[in-house]
Amino acid sequence: MLLVFLSAAAFIAAYHTYGRWLARRVFRLDAAAVPPSKALEDGVDFVPTPKAVLFGHHFTSIAGTGPIVGPAIAILWGWLPAVLWVVFGSIFVGAVHDFGALMVSLRSRGQTIGEVAGRLVNPRVRVLFLLVLFFTLTVVVAIFGLVIATIFSIYPQTVLSVWAAMPLATLVGFWIYKRGGHLFFPSVFALVVLYVTVVLGVRYPVDLTAILGVPLLAGPDAGFFAGLNSAVVIWTVLLLAYCFLASVLPVWLLLQPRDYINSHQLFVALLLLVAGIFAARPDMVAPLWNPDVAGAPPIMPFLFITIACGAISGFHCLVSSGTTSKQLRNERDAQFIGYGSMLTEGMLAVLVIVACAGGIGLHVSVNGQDFSGVEAWRQLYGVGWEKMQLRQTVGAFVEGASNLMSAVWVPRAVAVNIVAVMVACFAATTIDTATRLHRYVVQELGNAFGVRALRNKYAATAVAVAAGGTLALLPGPQGPGSGGLVIWPLFGATNQLLAGLALLVVAFYLRRSGRPCWFILAPLVLMIVLPFWALVHQIFLDFLPGGKWVLTGVGLCILALQCWMVVEAMVLWRGAKGADVPAGEGAEGAPCCGK
Repeated sequence: MLLVFLSAAAFIAAYHTYGRWLARRVFRLDAAAVPPSKALEDGVDFVPTPKAVLFGHHFTSIAGTGPIVGPAIAILWGWLPAVLWVVFGSIFVGAVHDFGALMVSLRSRGQTIGEVAGRLVNPRVRVLFLLVLFFTLTVVVAIFGLVIATIFSIYPQTVLSVWAAMPLATLVGFWIYKRGGHLFFPSVFALVVLYVTVVLGVRYPVDLTAILGVPLLAGPDAGFFAGLNSAVVIWTVLLLAYCFLASVLPVWLLLQPRDYINSHQLFVALLLLVAGIFAARPDMVAPLWNPDVAGAPPIMPFLFITIACGAISGFHCLVSSGTTSKQLRNERDAQFIGYGSMLTEGMLAVLVIVACAGGIGLHVSVNGQDFSGVEAWRQLYGVGWEKMQLRQTVGAFVEGASNLMSAVWVPRAVAVNIVAVMVACFAATTIDTATRLHRYVVQELGNAFGVRALRNKYAATAVAVAAGGTLALLPGPQGPGSGGLVIWPLFGATNQLLAGLALLVVAFYLRRSGRPCWFILAPLVLMIVLPFWALVHQIFLDFLPGGKWVLTGVGLCILALQCWMVVEAMVLWRGAKGADVPAGEGAEGAPCCGK
């Protein structure tokens, strides 16, 4: 309980001190500046959006399953280092990264961080950055399809609530943007409907393995076409079809309102979790500090790679500079959305740590036998690092969080479904945003290479969905549908490397515009060195000795791209001081965004 209170106090204090200093003294937010959402308004991607709605979209998009899965496994090293990295990382690294990426994009006509890199550093860096973004988003789309499909199969009671949000979102979108209705009524209505579906889901689960008589995954020995007949593949195809629609439809019609109504559903779940923590007052039964975990990589640098979204994640710069900057209605909202959302995610990660390190100790039933205290934690975490896969990490959080919710009189079965739906919704609100971001990157690559066809949103979305879908459906360790797992070991370090490169772009923006940039140098060096260290460790101590040639080759390419971009930046850094920020390109040269 004290841990939750102190963490919340730190985040609130940081928002009103450090966050305010960044807003006023560094980025100099200007309410009179015309944001890209108004200067380039097109009713599809550039849409001025109420602050509360945009916060819901941004927060649910950046959260995903990262702040759940990462901390859930990282507490094997001890809950103290996990909490320290989450709290201080969110305040001084992650929130600065997200806020900075949002502001740089706002001042660059809503361009993505990759496109902005070409102006602020040089055109070669732009192409290199866009290639890293393409790779990252392809893996995100592929792996999140597998994640959501797996959650649906483990917790079939979540399916109804997750899919019910989609038609409900279109109704809310029409109400807000076409009827000009107030936010209160559709917000309450949607929240009630979604929680009704949570309760109904317990009674009416949708389990494809039982309904269709197919396996979760066909397994590595199945032939390709036979392997396509699995629950994960079917769910992945359905999710990709939804993602295509969410990418090409106007953002106000599906993507944005879906994230908004889901955010209310998720915040209610988090409030129940906090209430449960204060009611149950669980003891932390996980180890405080345990740096030597059998089968685990070294805590340095891998703690900073394992806990990404809860502290800093490169994916966030894509959301900030991709969808969010195109919807921000007033520049003054940037601190609340860019800095505030990351602190909120940090608080989510702290709650996950408490649920997994303390909530599990309240009660665990294994093979009909009940356990509590340290022994309960060992029953779930005693399998060791190598066996802590998605099922185990999500299961640990669901078990611990539902124990805590039960302390405030939520029926056990309903509590389990509330938590499982929360995990599934976070994943679903990330994959649809990721597909839209992927479309933006494909369009920008089309501009960079002069491929006119890729500038079309339908063609670009088709390429994005095809890339992610192809990787997902390739035969992986568990058969077709698990192809994303082939590349997944590279994602953690690559994602954090992307964060470092985004901080580099923000640093160039500040230096060119003559603003203070000293505060960003330590996070920048940290997020360049740690991912590089982790990637070198993986390549030369794991991939290469293990004969994992695909991972070795792709990993070496990523290292080469990083080194190239960093060297280019170092050469140009001295001459960037006080230089004018190059003007961004936009539709018809509409004046916007200031400096």
